Amino acid sequence: MEALDFLLYPFLACVALVLIHTYFGIHILERGIIFVDIALAQFIGIGIALSFFFSHENAYLLSTVFAVLGAVILSLSQRIARLINIEAFIGVLYIFSFAMSILILDRSPHGAEEFKAILSGNILWITPKEVISAFVLYGLLGGFHFIFRKKFIALTFDGNKGFAWEFLFFLTFAFVLVKSVQMAGILQVFSFLIIPALIGRLYTKAPVKVLLIGWLAGLVASFVGIGISYKLDLPTAPMTVTSLSLVFLVLLIMKAVRRGPA
Repeated sequence: MEALDFLLYPFLACVALVLIHTYFGIHILERGIIFVDIALAQFIGIGIALSFFFSHENAYLLSTVFAVLGAVILSLSQRIARLINIEAFIGVLYIFSFAMSILILDRSPHGAEEFKAILSGNILWITPKEVISAFVLYGLLGGFHFIFRKKFIALTFDGNKGFAWEFLFFLTFAFVLVKSVQMAGILQVFSFLIIPALIGRLYTKAPVKVLLIGWLAGLVASFVGIGISYKLDLPTAPMTVTSLSLVFLVLLIMKAVRRGPA
């Protein structure tokens, strides 16, 4: 009973993460910009690294500043794609952000621990207040996307391009990442964005069905991953990522075996 009480809030945090990130993952997969999440998350990580450097002062403000700046950059992705491969550009953005974070944290008293926190988070010790704030923020942003779902669907699935709605898409996505990275770290956030949506795409191309399948797979994998990490005293984020990845790989193999040779 004590273990259940301790793991309740980490699991609820994973529920919030899976619900919102699977939705954005469907858009990201359809757009073919797979690594935009980890690049934007690492770019936001510069703000988090700066907050560590300044002794955690203005952590949310600095993260938000880099989130908005990252959203502006990615909103111009269609124009950038005319000049260079967009995935290559996203790769450069990621490695630049990664290097900048290392340089900043190298001057921080606890740089190694703080860098690990940016990558893996500390979801096992999340507080009820943080969980509630995550549900409120994700609920508001999710509600915004639901109200204007036709605009965002047209943006991703029909190829309708407009800077204003493109910017709103990446801005809301960036605000989600600010909260998510602070809670769970970049590794877990990236896995929740891509893998549940990929699992859904194994069985259907219908966005709503992909969303439902992804939610189910993400929640089951999160429950298993958190439970194992607690039982074996292993890092929570890597264990959850491993659990989710194994679910995807097993389902992929099962589908390949069922389909048989081409």
